[in-house]
Amino acid sequence: MISSELLTFSMADDHTAVVTFNRPPANALSMDDLNELGENLTKMDSSDSVKVVILTSASSQFFVSGADIKELAGIKTKEEGRKFSEKGQDIINQIESAKKPFIACVEGVCLGGGFELALACHLRIAGAEARFGLPEINLGLMPGFGGSYRFAKLVGTGRAMEVMLTGKQFTAIEAKEMGVVNRVVQKGKALETSLNLAEQIQSKSALSIAAIMTTVNDPECISMEEKLKKEAKAFGSLFPTHDAQEGMKAFLEKRLPEFKDK
Repeated sequence: MISSELLTFSMADDHTAVVTFNRPPANALSMDDLNELGENLTKMDSSDSVKVVILTSASSQFFVSGADIKELAGIKTKEEGRKFSEKGQDIINQIESAKKPFIACVEGVCLGGGFELALACHLRIAGAEARFGLPEINLGLMPGFGGSYRFAKLVGTGRAMEVMLTGKQFTAIEAKEMGVVNRVVQKGKALETSLNLAEQIQSKSALSIAAIMTTVNDPECISMEEKLKKEAKAFGSLFPTHDAQEGMKAFLEKRLPEFKDK
């Protein structure tokens, strides 16, 4: 993974990758940022050492404030707008469909494209003063990186409509009440909490993690029957593995399991 002035890629420990947005003053999300992120997503997702990925910010005031408005203002045609949206969707979709859990660690403002990025993550931790929203309507636009779909799926059509049609922001506590974030923690503690959560996850078998991720996130499974068949197949595939046998044996022997990710 290659770091730059826009994004920093590092390992917090042997199994947790941390992606830090650093584009002062407000971490406006440009297509260059997204392209850079996209180039590294496949590497992180295919890495045998990485089990969890955390997205965070170098700023305590902004996670990502949204798309780069100057860049958006340069789009003049329907075709240009569609291609811009599809490019952003393709990159952010890689997060949602990843075999590794992505944790959005949110402090401060998380709006527009930044919120859409967080919505694609599998877990979200928010500092107490974080603020969320999809204010694109104030620009005469709408969410274009999958936010309209993911937000409505997460909180219900009525709540999502109110937020998107008014452009209003909402607090971390309101986000927790709506089910948008998993936890709200003291301001400045979101990264510490995210790292602790990552540590809990990475102690598990990588095979079990991947099976859960692919089962829950498969967009091709539409009906309940398809979802249950996929779950049963993934469930059965784990039994011959070392980690499943070790996990059950350790439970019966009243000790901690020693997973080897195989």
